[in-house]
Amino acid sequence: MDIFISNSDSRPIYEQITRQIKNQIISGKLKEGDALPSMRVLARELQISVITTKRAYEDLERDGFLITRAGKGSFVAARNVSAIQEEHLRQIRELISQAVRLAQAGSIPLEQLSELLTQLYKGESI
Repeated sequence: MDIFISNSDSRPIYEQITRQIKNQIISGKLKEGDALPSMRVLARELQISVITTKRAYEDLERDGFLITRAGKGSFVAARNVSAIQEEHLRQIRELISQAVRLAQAGSIPLEQLSELLTQLYKGESI
């Protein structure tokens, strides 16, 4: 499992971990039943606090991406389609928010931005 922590990222470390693990599950790199490193092992590998990895694992479990079995560890949960769709929508919202801010900064009208999004969604060349 590849996780990279960036000190220049404005997001907290636990959130960086959570996002990267979610992305690996969504992409299929991590599959249902795959074991994740223990919180202690991951903390040691990333040179961070166990409390930070615990927070990330708790968030992933709360969101339905992990299941934790006492004494056995944490494992990728069965694919929860609605949880995956919610995560995709959250990421899309972030990206569209960035696009809207850029459009506003460049005085690009909503109609033009909407048309661009429609073309991209339909796979049309721009």
